[in-house]
Parts: sequence; C-alpha cells; structure tokens
Amino acid sequence: MIKLLDAVNGFVWGVPGLILILSVGILLSVRTGWVQLRLFPAALKAFLLSLRKSDNRGVSSYKALCTALAATVGTGNLAGVAGAIALGGPGAVFWMWICALLGMTTKFAEAVLSVRYRVKGNDGTYLGGPMYIVRQGMGRKWQPLAAIYCFFGVVAAFGVGSATQINTVLGGINGAVRSLGGGESDFMNLLIGIALAILLALVLLGGAKRIGSAAAFLVPFASLFYILLCLGVLVLRAEAIPNAVVAIVSGAFNSKAVTGGVVGSIFVALRVGACRGVFTNEAGMGTAGIAHAAADVSQPAQQGLMGIMEVFIDTIVICTMTALVILCSGISIPYGQDLGIQITADAFSEIYGSWVHIPLAFTLCCLAFATIIGWGLYGARCAQFLFGQNVWQKFVWLQAGSVVLGAVLSTGTVWSLSEIANGLMAIPNLIILLYSCPELVKLTVNYKNIIGTKVASGGTYENFDQRKPL
Repeated sequence: MIKLLDAVNGFVWGVPGLILILSVGILLSVRTGWVQLRLFPAALKAFLLSLRKSDNRGVSSYKALCTALAATVGTGNLAGVAGAIALGGPGAVFWMWICALLGMTTKFAEAVLSVRYRVKGNDGTYLGGPMYIVRQGMGRKWQPLAAIYCFFGVVAAFGVGSATQINTVLGGINGAVRSLGGGESDFMNLLIGIALAILLALVLLGGAKRIGSAAAFLVPFASLFYILLCLGVLVLRAEAIPNAVVAIVSGAFNSKAVTGGVVGSIFVALRVGACRGVFTNEAGMGTAGIAHAAADVSQPAQQGLMGIMEVFIDTIVICTMTALVILCSGISIPYGQDLGIQITADAFSEIYGSWVHIPLAFTLCCLAFATIIGWGLYGARCAQFLFGQNVWQKFVWLQAGSVVLGAVLSTGTVWSLSEIANGLMAIPNLIILLYSCPELVKLTVNYKNIIGTKVASGGTYENFDQRKPL
C-alpha cells in the first residue's frame, strides 16, 4: 500500500504533474501577453494602496490576498527551500524563480475567473473558485469536474490543511523547548492541539470576514517578523551575497561545479527547483481562487493583480530570503539529504546563536496556524458546494477535530493520501483554466485598455477606487 501511494505521489508531485502545470502556465502567459510582466507595476501599486486602505464593509481585496497567502506562505518557504538546495543545489532556487514567473499568470487567471463567475451566498459573502467557474461558465456536461475538485479539496483540507500543519507547529515548539533543555511531552502536545482547535473553530465560525481579518493580522505579522530575521543575517553577511547569487545562477546550469559533484546535473536542479516552486506557491491548484473570489472588487482583473502579488511575495520574496540566508550563513550544506527545516534553523543559529530557535518556532507556529485557517476556508467552501451551505458549522467541528488528532497521532498513510488529493486538485483545475482561457483573455485585454485609457487621460493608478468600475 505504501509503495503504491509513493508511486502515485511521485506522479502527482513529480515530473508528469509538473510538466502539466508549467505547460498551462506557459500557455496562459502567451495568451494573455505575459500579463505578469505587463501588469506587475499596476499590481505592486494596487498592493501598496491596499495597505493604506481600511474598509470594514466586506472582504477587502487585501484581506482576500492575505487569506490566499495564509494557505501558501508556510513550511514550504522555510523547509521546502532548504530541501530544494540540498537536493538540487543552489541552482534549484533559479528554477523556483522561473516557476514563480509562470505561476503569477496562473494565479492571475484563477483569481480573475473566480471573481467573474462567483455567486452570493446566504450570508451575503461571495462564493467562488474552480467549482463555480464550472457551474456558471462551462455547462452541464462539465459538472463532474466541479464535484471531483471539491472532493479532493475536502480530503486535502483535513490532511495537508490541518493535521500536517499541527505536526509542524508541534515540531517547532518542541524544538524550541529542547533548545532550552526541556523535553517533549505527549500530554503537552494534546493540550496544544486542543488549544489550536478551539482557536480555529472561533475563527472559522465567524465566516469569510473573520477569516480574512485573522489572516490579515497573522500573515503580515509573521512574514515581516521572518523577513526581519532574514535581513539581519544578510546585513551581517553582506559580503557573501554576491557569491550566493552567482551560485544560484551558475548552479542552475552546472550544479556539479557548485556542489562539488555531490548533486547531479542541470536536470536535477531543474526538477527539484520546479517541484518545490510549484509546491510552495500552489499555482495551478485553484485553491487561491476560492479566497480571491470573496474580494469586494468590481473588475475581475483587479483581484487578478493580487494573484500576481501572491506568488511574488511567497516565492520571489520569502523563498529567496530563505535561500540567501542558507547560502550566506557559511554552514556546511548536506547535499543529497533533505533535512528540511533543520538546515534553515542551523543557518540562523550560525549567525544569531541557539536562542533563535525560539523566534523561529514562533514564526513557524503563526504561519502554520494561518495555513490551517486558509485551508479551513477552502475545505468548507468545497463541502458547501457538495452538500449545501448549511454544512459549514459541521465541517468546522470536523476540521477542529482533525487538528486534535494530528497532535496525538502519526499516520503516514493518511498524510500521503491527503497530499495526493492536494496534488490531484490541479487536474480538474487546469482543465477549467484551459476551457475558460478565451474569457480570461477578453477580461485581461479589457482591463489593459481601461488602464491605458485612464493613464492616457492623466489619471494615476494609485487614485483608482478598487470597488468602483474603472
């Protein structure tokens, strides 16, 4: 059974699945005229503008972005990057950047189409995502795609979205306790699981608005705290940054020269970097569209800009920071061994000392809990689509229960199944994106024309109201 699951997992998260996701990313980039480059200045301005706005009338564009980021910024940014460097050499980071470039367009498409085909729920908030794109825009014969997607979404929410995250939280806390001379306690793990389950229920029972508010607090706070830790390392090791950048670029095409021959060829760096890049930003999974669909915007492409920024923040900023910390710290990298978070922790410890395990554990806990919240929304929306809107509360209590179980059980088979379900969400989602590509192109071209007209008439993007039609 384990071998079968490993084989399926290798296909879903391996080269075949990777080629499928990246091929769709390339196609969408070409069809939209490389929107991630052309509209990146507008996306950055919209993001900075959203930071200054305060709006309690609904789920703002910024809160929707934070909800999407909550589910993507997490252990992959710390442990995943370290593993990519160890298995593929520094050059793997370069291919993570390439995947992020394509992923920006994929996330743009997911956000735009989810806003385009969203509907209003019983509580007045918007419901959207791949399943509603199918229901509202693809016709009856495509309806099984929506059901398949939501089934995988519910399974993934219980595993990847909650149980595995609580294991990460406990690992971080127990690591900090060991650094202080303490030991691990099963009873303490249970108490932590119960506490987090209660917090999760309180947030999720408040609906999309409370989830957005919690994400808007947790994600920026934890991300900025982590970035400051990284910047401290880079300031203290500023002289090593040029060599690190050279190692990343040259290692992308000749990993043996950088790693001393321990890690194989360019293909190893490409495969590992691309796989970890897709895993960390989840471009192609379609889940982000569920969060972005709730945004209080009138033009679908307006929220698409936040999809571009989501991948930029997750991979280009935070993952790059982690990579530079590891490469500039001076630690000996165990090439060929995926030690994950241990490599990242050793890099910080080399500069700051062992005390840094405590703030790192705190950051990891905040990001992992944010991921649980984000996936709680995704799972609940998928369950609502399958079983009706009244299922929300029942799903929340089941989700909270999975957090407690994740704190006390170690069931590798369950985690493997949920990870496979997470990856399988990409297949129906990519089919949906390909089918909806003509509508995506039309919305994108229209939005580019609107921006061009506004700027040509003397307007500036900073003054645009994100809630009013342009």
